[in-house]
Amino acid sequence: MPVMNIIQALNHTLHKQFASNPRLVTFGEDVGKFGGVFRVTAGLQKEFGEERCFDTPLSEQGIIGFGIGMAQNGLKPICEIQFSDYIFPAYDQIVNEVAKMRYRTGNQYSAPIIIRAPYGGGIHGGHYHSQSPEAQFLHTPGLLVVVVSSPYDAKGLLISAIKTDDPILFLEPKRIYRSLKEEVPEEDYEIPLGVASVAREGKEITLIGWGAQHQQNLMAAKELSTEGIDVEVVNLRSLNPLDIETVANSVKKTGRCVIAHEAPRTQGFGAEITAQVMENCFYFLEAPIGRCCGLDTPFPNAWEKEYLPDAQRVKKTIREVMVA
Repeated sequence: MPVMNIIQALNHTLHKQFASNPRLVTFGEDVGKFGGVFRVTAGLQKEFGEERCFDTPLSEQGIIGFGIGMAQNGLKPICEIQFSDYIFPAYDQIVNEVAKMRYRTGNQYSAPIIIRAPYGGGIHGGHYHSQSPEAQFLHTPGLLVVVVSSPYDAKGLLISAIKTDDPILFLEPKRIYRSLKEEVPEEDYEIPLGVASVAREGKEITLIGWGAQHQQNLMAAKELSTEGIDVEVVNLRSLNPLDIETVANSVKKTGRCVIAHEAPRTQGFGAEITAQVMENCFYFLEAPIGRCCGLDTPFPNAWEKEYLPDAQRVKKTIREVMVA
């Protein structure tokens, strides 16, 4: 079984899916001959031609608007936003057009668009190349949100996204694009959207995360095991749909819960998960729910290490909840 990083897994999947599905097209800034700034689309234009993999003007609003038109005419567009921080000029197209297409047409049309975007910190990109904007789109009914956390998940989630007839924001953690490697099957497989993974079983506390943060959570859980703290780690994989059943079953078992994410704490998605855990697990909780998040500031370059909720900060939050 080949060993791949996330970029290789995504590129491998795109090549296989393009070969089997002539409806697929992909476009964005520098995705064509150059293969994308992170090389995820490398080789697609050479193999499938400029009609199916091409560069666009520097206009995020135009990229998504063009994708809407293509989707309405039977194609399956995969739009790349070069960094998730650049997605906001397209915000109106995404939340007012793409996400509402099925509703506003009385279920006559959908907008089966995949919007790929590298997200998150960890590469010293400063405040315009490090943000985690998932919560700003999760408040939009009709838009699915998926966050990759590993090469294996990247392939399975992308195939499921391609087969889904609804718009999907597909976030890829650039911090671990190349550094995380694991075995990825050559054959196709799907990871269903809305199904979380219990990546590590434990009995004393549930630790919830997604994307690159999931890897920090696994590290924290492993290190805390030497202190006698048994942590169960849940990887959400998709945020909408949210697998609250898996989350609730875990919290009911452990009685304690910590949620960790890179985005700022205030109004981050951790707050919504906290509310749903309270609604489903109130009588099982033995302590207040803890959150370990990014700070309520713009993403700092010089203080990036202090901003990110690394394994050390996650362990501190877990210890506090364990003694609460």
